[in-house]
Amino acid sequence: MELHPLAARFADVADAYERGRPEYPPAVVGAIAAELGLEPGDAVLDLAAGTGKFTCALLGIGMDVIAVEPLSSLREILAARIGEERVRAGVAEAIPLADASVMAVTVADAFHWFDHTIALAEIQRVLRPGGGLAIISTVPDWSGASWAHEVGELVADLRPEHPHFNGVRWQDSVLAAKEWSAPREIRLTTVQPADAERTLDYLLSLSWVAALPKPQREETLALVDAIVRAGETPAVLPLHVVIGLTALAAGNP
Repeated sequence: MELHPLAARFADVADAYERGRPEYPPAVVGAIAAELGLEPGDAVLDLAAGTGKFTCALLGIGMDVIAVEPLSSLREILAARIGEERVRAGVAEAIPLADASVMAVTVADAFHWFDHTIALAEIQRVLRPGGGLAIISTVPDWSGASWAHEVGELVADLRPEHPHFNGVRWQDSVLAAKEWSAPREIRLTTVQPADAERTLDYLLSLSWVAALPKPQREETLALVDAIVRAGETPAVLPLHVVIGLTALAAGNP
């Protein structure tokens, strides 16, 4: 299945994606394990795994993880981090795993790229009875930095129509599918290191910034760099993590 044109642009910024995207602390994956009743050694699929940020966090608490990622440039970094034996090429709409092969599926900052109806059917197929789904979204909080408002407005003004902001909510898709328990969310806040270089890498890893024509992208990043370096940036900034949870309803395989 063909990727969304904006999602395909991650292939061009794999290194910035790896440097700039947040790490997930044990508290986040620990909360998911507790909510879904997972034990160390359970089989978990990390879907649309990118460079393996969330995959590594799952491995860190003892999960037996298989990571699926469609973009080869991201997959190369992923395989270098966790080993090729754990990595598969594939998409959410055609998951390259056997039926009833995992206890849980995780999707970190990627569910909005999927065809929800097809992806949920595929996730249901690979889950074991009683298996669960965790959909993770991260929201950087720049409010402690002097440049937050100016950079935030600049980036928002560049954004075209985007499925994360303009598409169908994951909760509505789960409810429409009818095979799932009532969707719910939990929220955690952690902190991430902050500096000008990390901020630029994060912005470049945004799909719509990566998709800008090269001259405009370079001009935008240079402007942001000047704004950030002229202002004040705390050593760490908050990161809000929203975890959406659902599980196969009773009676569904």
